[in-house]
Amino acid sequence: MNKEERHKLILENLISAESIQVAELASLLSVSTVTIRKDLTELENANKLYRSHGRAILANPYINNRSVNEKEKLARREKEHIGQYAATLVEPADSIVIASGTTVQAFARAIHPQGRLTVISASLQVSEILGGNEDVDLFQLGGTVRHSSLSVVGKSAETMLADFSCSKLFLGVDGIDLDFGITTTDIREAELNQAMMRCAQKTIVLADSSKFRRRGFSKIANITDVDMVITDSNVPDTIARRFEENGIELHIVDLPVQP
Repeated sequence: MNKEERHKLILENLISAESIQVAELASLLSVSTVTIRKDLTELENANKLYRSHGRAILANPYINNRSVNEKEKLARREKEHIGQYAATLVEPADSIVIASGTTVQAFARAIHPQGRLTVISASLQVSEILGGNEDVDLFQLGGTVRHSSLSVVGKSAETMLADFSCSKLFLGVDGIDLDFGITTTDIREAELNQAMMRCAQKTIVLADSSKFRRRGFSKIANITDVDMVITDSNVPDTIARRFEENGIELHIVDLPVQP
């Protein structure tokens, strides 16, 4: 087997698995671990995989902080449909917390309250979307404005949340790793998200499929601390199966076929 054939098989195995150990690849391809490490180095340099702790994964799981304007251009269709599905979970006379991010903005745009709705918002843009709706009683959290996300963070916002009790938190995240948990790129945002989880009876994560197998700098919570995850139908089957095996509620929103 030549190098090109090994590289092809390595990538095919990574597509069907979340990760694979160097020793497993060496055994599978009947070559030495030295040869596999050289192959993985070449594939990593070509941005086709990422090496971590003696194993290979399909993509670099670590996320850099990006502005909300950049994020808004990514996975727009997926976010729109996730937001529309999430809006069906808002009940009459509900009280909810909405965190920050472009996916929860799509959710806010899809909200059409049945009667009164109480919303606590960390996002300035979510507040702008809902602020003109006379059926929404809106509480904008105060604190330090995080410019990249146009949302507030800090102790002022966390202290304010201690006085509220809501039915649901709708949470956007930067990464979902089934082993590490749900994450964001900013420690202050992670701390505020944790306070939001404490004041809500149920935590619902809204995340398009690109967020899976990714990690931000700051951990918000373990995946088992989440009540529900809503994503799109591009989520890999291997991830969906792991959610099912771990008893975690995963709602997959079908995307319409594009003409």
